[in-house]
Amino acid sequence: MNRFKTKFTIVLLIFFVTALHAQIRIIPQPMEVTLGNESFTLTPKTAIISHKSTANSAQFLSSILEKGFHTKPKLKQKGQGIELILNPDLETELGKEGYRLKSVATNILIEAATDTGLFYGIQSFRQLLPSDFETKAYSNKTVEIRGVELKDKPRFPWRAFMLDESRHFKGVDAVKDLLDQMALIKMNVFHWHLTDDQGWRIEIKKYPKLTEVGSHRSDTQSSRNSPERIGAPHEGFYTQAQIKEIIQYAQERHIQIIPEIEMPGHATAAIASYPWLGVLGTTKEVSVTFGKLDDSFNIADDKVYEFLKDVLTEVFELFPSKIVHIGGDEVRFETWENSKEIQNKIKKEGLKSPADLQIFFTNQISNFMESHGHRMMGWNEILGDQVHEWDEGSNMNVTEKLSETAIIHFWKGSLDLINKAVTNGHDVVNSLHSMTYLDYDYKSIPLSKSYSFDPIPEGLEDEYHDKILGLGCQMWSEWIPEVKQMENQVYPRIAAYAEVGWTMKANKNYENFIQALIKLEKRWELSGISYHEGFD
Repeated sequence: MNRFKTKFTIVLLIFFVTALHAQIRIIPQPMEVTLGNESFTLTPKTAIISHKSTANSAQFLSSILEKGFHTKPKLKQKGQGIELILNPDLETELGKEGYRLKSVATNILIEAATDTGLFYGIQSFRQLLPSDFETKAYSNKTVEIRGVELKDKPRFPWRAFMLDESRHFKGVDAVKDLLDQMALIKMNVFHWHLTDDQGWRIEIKKYPKLTEVGSHRSDTQSSRNSPERIGAPHEGFYTQAQIKEIIQYAQERHIQIIPEIEMPGHATAAIASYPWLGVLGTTKEVSVTFGKLDDSFNIADDKVYEFLKDVLTEVFELFPSKIVHIGGDEVRFETWENSKEIQNKIKKEGLKSPADLQIFFTNQISNFMESHGHRMMGWNEILGDQVHEWDEGSNMNVTEKLSETAIIHFWKGSLDLINKAVTNGHDVVNSLHSMTYLDYDYKSIPLSKSYSFDPIPEGLEDEYHDKILGLGCQMWSEWIPEVKQMENQVYPRIAAYAEVGWTMKANKNYENFIQALIKLEKRWELSGISYHEGFD
């Protein structure tokens, strides 16, 4: 009988909590929601109560209120209004990204241990406002803010969106728009895929041909496995000045940018720029086709190592992040098997296979990064496991052990590989392709499937849960050349991934998410963002 009462109480509590969450339309859903009986009336005369330590947050909040009421709010140090408080003691309970938001009849309090927490508290406040509040069309003079108390913090520290611009360049404005929307839904990592076979998109001053040659391709394959071309060139790259501008924009939105510089494979654009970088000796132009190409950096040549170190040094100088992604995926080992130079390198270093050589190379890059205060990240092929059908057993004979400091970006293969990675000491970001690839159509990954993703694989022992840093969702752009196409693939699924990354598993509820999404989609529509209509 007591056991029955306990179960009934738990079910009732979950129902009650879910009902409370359903009344607050915020994505991602907050951790704790307590509803009050009074509401706060927001008007153009509402002041922002702030001190020197919260000045940046006050300016950000001021810009939001000015958009809605078309007048700047007063900034005061005391009194009633919207009060912003930095309280370091909250870090114990809510961490560095958590916040508390309390709305009563007389004032609204947003409190956090850090500027980042305050920023996220303000983002939740934004979502309590009408969808059209920040548009020129908004004309109401008051907004009723429901009496509520939110206590909130993220489930995972890594909540990433990846944009591939090697295949199709999108430009500064498109990237800034994505950063704006990421910030609204509390995503904190922008993974920027800047180099690949079909284009080199980052200026490297020591090697100008990387953009003079590598950022241009003469044509583009029109569809998968097709000999047809679209009949027009494609080009574009970011100057270092533009990259610095975007980095500052991201920092203001508490987003870390992780650059990806592909090596040793997916290197055709670089090799076309400097042919001595390649293994084959036949690569003369940036690839106009997509897929897995044969050439790669010739990592048997010391000059190639120096080139890669030079490139990474400029990347270190540009990006504040202490993590750099090196790709490391889909190296065609058949090419290495047929290269006398590569085979001699394998023998010289006492290695057993091409996969062993890749780990050897990857460790050298990892050591170089660590000597410069950085940490390496790569797709899960860098572990040396067989994840592709074209890799034969003899190619995968591995004796080298990957540096434990490497972050593993899991995308393909058995989920057992995650268990292997964490038990060997690695941190993991889970981006299983069948659950997180935004270039996949909505039939393959409907919104409900995106929402159901759990970065912690079923069966992973509790002691390793902290090794799962979080998730990434990936926007590969081979077949998505236009910004509007990209938006349709990204939205609304990015909102589902944001909730996967932030919201505690027990608080997730797909029906409540859909109701909140309706309001968010209205905001997207008013912002001119194209999104996929329909929820599956």
